[in-house]
Amino acid sequence: MEKLWFTRAGQVDYSLAHRLQLALREKVEVENTPGFFLLMEHPPVFTLGRGASRDHLLVDENTLEKEGIRIYEVERGGDITYHGPGQIVGYPIINLNFWEKDVHLFLRSLEEVIIRFLRRFEVEAFRLPPYTGVWVRRETPQKIAAIGIAVKGWVTYHGFALNISTFLPHFGYIVPCGIIDKGVTSLEHITGHFYSLEER
Repeated sequence: MEKLWFTRAGQVDYSLAHRLQLALREKVEVENTPGFFLLMEHPPVFTLGRGASRDHLLVDENTLEKEGIRIYEVERGGDITYHGPGQIVGYPIINLNFWEKDVHLFLRSLEEVIIRFLRRFEVEAFRLPPYTGVWVRRETPQKIAAIGIAVKGWVTYHGFALNISTFLPHFGYIVPCGIIDKGVTSLEHITGHFYSLEER
């Protein structure tokens, strides 16, 4: 099995993380290496994927400035989502030539990793087709992890955002992932336990 370079970077400005992803993606493609896996957190930002609608941003620029939330338009698939402290953001920059050239399988694999991770906390998580991501509470599904990737030259970038001890009210400023009738939750909200940086 091929090994990835892994780093956990703490809190990183989103624009810096984005530039790093682009540079690493190019490096992986040019050098034909297996890839990298980055874990980090971000200050509050909203990111809009290729399929995003500006109508899904529900507040004006004054509110965003007051709350210190920036906006970025990026290459990943999907609609609008939120990143902020207390959320684990994972960027698997993977050369699919070393694995399988199947983007849908890659997405399902990311979901599976998160589902298995949440079992460690005795949280039952699941997929909810046709949506991409990870959900909890089958009776009234709530998203706990958003996933949106881009692929260029069979190298993936962007990734997933798993809500651990995230400030959930910020999700009220958007229609998360463009899904009107489903909520968003966090591991802290489910278990009642705040998770420090060391526990995440």
